[in-house]
Amino acid sequence: MTDERFVRIERLVGAERFARLQRSFVVVAGLGAVGSYAVEALARAGVGRLRLVDFDILRPSNVNRQLLALEPNLGRLKVEVAGERVRQINPRCEVEALALFVHRETLDRVLEGAPDAVVDAIDAVTPKTELLAAARTRNLRIVSSMGAALRQDASALRVGTLGESTHCPLARQIRKRLRARRVPCDFPCVFSVEPVQAIPREAVDRAGAERDDALQRGRPRRVLGSLPTITGLFGLTAAHEVLRGLMETDGSKPVSQA
Repeated sequence: MTDERFVRIERLVGAERFARLQRSFVVVAGLGAVGSYAVEALARAGVGRLRLVDFDILRPSNVNRQLLALEPNLGRLKVEVAGERVRQINPRCEVEALALFVHRETLDRVLEGAPDAVVDAIDAVTPKTELLAAARTRNLRIVSSMGAALRQDASALRVGTLGESTHCPLARQIRKRLRARRVPCDFPCVFSVEPVQAIPREAVDRAGAERDDALQRGRPRRVLGSLPTITGLFGLTAAHEVLRGLMETDGSKPVSQA
């Protein structure tokens, strides 16, 4: 008998497709503005196993856009808070919280166990490139989020392959790096076609920078203006693409080949 909390999902997609979600194992890398909403959707859809990866803590500057950033949680590890939230949504979900920085030395740990899908919600170029290259080399299903900050037009969101993405400086950088390593850019990503020229200059603090202090990893990054609506839509859309692929193919092959 279906858990009452998921009965509406099963009624919509059918018992077989919902059972696929319950059997699925998904990795979410990056639990910020985009990743936190992706985790929320995956948990509420009944995904049976989640591995959550992030090395940072929650800060006051996260409150405007990150689902996990509530006053009692400030100063705590994002993976710790996310794990607790998933268990509150679905106590039967197997949750693994990895408080580590994604780079070449940790990729085996991040991707071990042949996950059925990976959500890339990392906002730093080098870790993002390494994760995408590793997932693609391992022939894993992956959905990546490109730049969500600075955008204001919800109608400009698109889903397509990285090779098809336009108007996104982050996507351009990632595409260039992957192609230099002969990594195919045929996996799906969420991006915005809102022209960056339309972004107000005051939305970018070119003098200030935020630093991820946990584990002293990462580089200082510019503070970019962002809305909770747009970043949330990116995360929910990425999760939707993962769920759709899992239900259609039962985790047997990458989304790009579905």
